[in-house]
Amino acid sequence: MDRRQLLRRLDKAWVAFNESFAGLSDVQLMEPGVTGAWSVRDILAHVTTWEEEALTHLPLILEGGTPPRYSVRYGGIDAFNARTTDQKRSLSLSEVRAQLAATHGRLVDFIQSAPEHQLIGETRFRHRLRLDTYSHYPLHAEAIRQWRHRISANEFHLTFSLVAASTG
Repeated sequence: MDRRQLLRRLDKAWVAFNESFAGLSDVQLMEPGVTGAWSVRDILAHVTTWEEEALTHLPLILEGGTPPRYSVRYGGIDAFNARTTDQKRSLSLSEVRAQLAATHGRLVDFIQSAPEHQLIGETRFRHRLRLDTYSHYPLHAEAIRQWRHRISANEFHLTFSLVAASTG
């Protein structure tokens, strides 16, 4: 896989992620329960966090270094996710959206400038990039799509019940 193919793969996953929440109102974006207690807004902040992690650790990998283990530094990935979710809880929806767009733009710029040999084959660089981005986005896109399906079904049943009650 060359740079162009990698950027296409990243973009395809990114577009699908963005499509998963397209058209939702601000109120819906803030509604908890998409994944556990997380709202779509929380998921957007979470995806931004992992892109920030990629931007922090990919340069270290390029220099031959090894990123710290989340189990040692934070007590595990779940603890890291909980910590960063709490840290970003005070951000407004517009701030979360702006950070998401800006961070993704910086990530794409970084990939465009990365050494080609790091993008070809299964390098540590590609492994980290994949885990933090294009294999990560689909997990959350699917959770959002499932949640949208659940709320649509609930709204249908509620509407149907109200119509049935008013004609009954």
